[in-house]
Amino acid sequence: MTTLPDTSPRIALPIMGPGQRLADTVTLARAAEEAGLDGISAPELSSDPLLHLTVAAGVTERVELMTNILVAFARTPMTLATQARALQDYSGGRVILGLGSQIKAHIERRYSMPWSSPAARMREFVTALRAIWKAWETGDKLDFRGEFYTHTLMTPMFTPPSECPPPPVFVAAVGTKMCETAGAVADGLLVHGFSTERYLREVTVPAIARGAGGTVPVGFEIVDLSFMVTGRTDEEWAASAKVVREQLAFYASTPAYLPVLALHGWEDLGEELHHMSLGRDPDRWVRMGERLPDEVLETFAVVGTPDEVPKKLVARGAGIVGRYSVNALGISDPDLVLHLAHGIQEAVRTA
Repeated sequence: MTTLPDTSPRIALPIMGPGQRLADTVTLARAAEEAGLDGISAPELSSDPLLHLTVAAGVTERVELMTNILVAFARTPMTLATQARALQDYSGGRVILGLGSQIKAHIERRYSMPWSSPAARMREFVTALRAIWKAWETGDKLDFRGEFYTHTLMTPMFTPPSECPPPPVFVAAVGTKMCETAGAVADGLLVHGFSTERYLREVTVPAIARGAGGTVPVGFEIVDLSFMVTGRTDEEWAASAKVVREQLAFYASTPAYLPVLALHGWEDLGEELHHMSLGRDPDRWVRMGERLPDEVLETFAVVGTPDEVPKKLVARGAGIVGRYSVNALGISDPDLVLHLAHGIQEAVRTA
């Protein structure tokens, strides 16, 4: 594993969202660095986050560059090892490679890639990445043979230079098996937005410890991506709540995430929303959001005024969370997003 220095607090700002143009990355990345934030993050939505972070690396000098998340199973360990190696050296060693599995339907039907045993496959994927990077660094023969991936051929022509240490690898997880995988092979865990403080403390952290052999490894970092519901006016607050409520309802309808609801005794809600999601009502996603009770919204999301939310967020992750990736879903005002990011910085420093 890559050892990360103790640099808390670390606050990352997202630089892309659905439909985000690559050309916008320059302005957003520079703004995050000039605002004094610690990093920027890019998810895999309607574009490739490595493209956006490569552009960002060229116009910044200090901020960390984190994928949150990159879909691992849409690629092979070799293709990703090559891309990550290039970006790590180009940026001067500022990359954090955050990987996620996605779900079966997307891997098979959107990416046309194989799906099986996601936790075991992720464990092997990360192990293969490290084996490839090590072979490039040391010149040793590449000889990785696994159940899902095999990499046994590497010649000097295809061996890139290794100017910086390999990037840390974080794994996104909800279920216990994937959390155990993160504890076993990763440098950190990206907490899914569909999580609660109770689930994080009672399920996620113990699973990480089990995967690591009994205790959470020293230097292992947990990255928070909690939803926030806030606004400076009643109109902003209502718009924020609507977007977050609908997103939470979408996640709650996914059977893979049912254990999070079950911990709180809300299995029936998950089953109802799943049934609604299979219907043909064109407005079903809105209606599903309307079915999400306030109690559920306030358990999954951090709700309050712009000054209250950062303090509540940091209190929620106290003693566990080492990094915060600002989740701006439902918050359309860039100035408000920056206000929240700076509030989280201050709340962590004074906690």
